[in-house]
Amino acid sequence: MIRIYADSTNDLTRELLEKYNVRIVPLYVRMGDDSRPDGLDFDIESMYAWSDEHKSTPTTAAFSPGDAEDALKDAVDAGDDVLFFGISTEISSSCNSFRIAAANLDWSDHTFVVDSRSLGNGIGILIIKAAEMAKEGNMSAAEIWLEIEKLIPKVRVSFVVDTLKYLYRGGRCSAVSALASSALGIKPKIIMSGGKMTVGAKYRGKPEVVCKKYIADLRKGLLRADKEMVFVYHSVGTSEAVCEIMKKEVEDLKYFENIYETVAGGIISSHCGPGTYAIMYLDTEE
Repeated sequence: MIRIYADSTNDLTRELLEKYNVRIVPLYVRMGDDSRPDGLDFDIESMYAWSDEHKSTPTTAAFSPGDAEDALKDAVDAGDDVLFFGISTEISSSCNSFRIAAANLDWSDHTFVVDSRSLGNGIGILIIKAAEMAKEGNMSAAEIWLEIEKLIPKVRVSFVVDTLKYLYRGGRCSAVSALASSALGIKPKIIMSGGKMTVGAKYRGKPEVVCKKYIADLRKGLLRADKEMVFVYHSVGTSEAVCEIMKKEVEDLKYFENIYETVAGGIISSHCGPGTYAIMYLDTEE
């Protein structure tokens, strides 16, 4: 049997995690002395309230190898192979923590770690593809891992942030630092490239107008994407109008078999802030 594990930053819905039997190992969000595990039940609004009150943004931390060992023991005891999916190693050490855990349990030969070079539902796309391969039952974990490695460069992740302060304070996107001093009114498109975040287009205008510009810029790529799925993704605090525009614009393409609406969890929200939204998909070209 092949088991699938992932860190909490993939932000798949509860329904998708249950459908594909994905075991989550949570990262942590720290607000002063308060450290909370990320996950589906993480209270995003209280985190934003803490940030506003303290004029600071939370810090985040990967799980420890010990946390990963606790999660991995069931698979080891059952003699199952494992595929683990983590946020880009340029951003977090969760992949390395899982590798250490597998080594500590003498299970490295049965553990295949996928450095997604991505975040959010970009990881989720890879998880779903791997789970579908595993369900077919005619591929080993090693073979699935090799196929997923081929897909990683084709995952397209970009998002628009309403405020730069979370990314700026968190230091995860160096390009934001250069932009911040002259960013009045700018809503930048942040792109995942080579496992890192960089600034793409710089939009101005009302949120609804910016959202339509963002989707128009993605249209060519969306119409050559893998038709199986696309993710419409946003953080808590994104306006209902923007969410509806994203969903409608993607639906009007009449192209995708599945349009998944998802919400950013604690880790992604702590770095991107309220009002962040994204479209994530798998390209058919590298």
